Amino acid sequence: MRVLGIDPGSTATGFGVVERQRGRFHFVAAGVIRTRSTEPMGARLHRIHEGLVEALRAHAPDEVAIEAIFKHKSAESAIRLGQARGVALLAAAACGHEATPYNAMVVKRTVGAHGRADKQALARVVGMLLGALPDLSTDATDALAIAITHASHVRRPALVGAR
Repeated sequence: MRVLGIDPGSTATGFGVVERQRGRFHFVAAGVIRTRSTEPMGARLHRIHEGLVEALRAHAPDEVAIEAIFKHKSAESAIRLGQARGVALLAAAACGHEATPYNAMVVKRTVGAHGRADKQALARVVGMLLGALPDLSTDATDALAIAITHASHVRRPALVGAR
């Protein structure tokens, strides 16, 4: 099973693709779609959407997962994140996928990091699970962790023989 995970953000949206074969996780690809905070929001959202559609088409995942909404310190940052998350959901839907949300605590517990782990600690655990990784930003490793979480939690009918 191939899963594409998305870590949405208005200036950096990470994506990561993993495959699960015989109970093991394998790194496929990861990247970050970057925008500039000086650009108009519409242009930034368009770039995020196009980048995710390109990644979805290039890597043909079976499933898509996305970070769930969480509390923010300011309403403005929550709105920006919500907009980026919305275009990520739209990109997944445009490519025929329903993105499954996972909150940060579930992701950290699933991959084996503790609940208060910072981004660098989570990146180290992801590296241990996937083996040698290229030099990736924390946005990309967060997206890989989201993909690993989904691959760990999903029960696909084709895999268990149900119809």
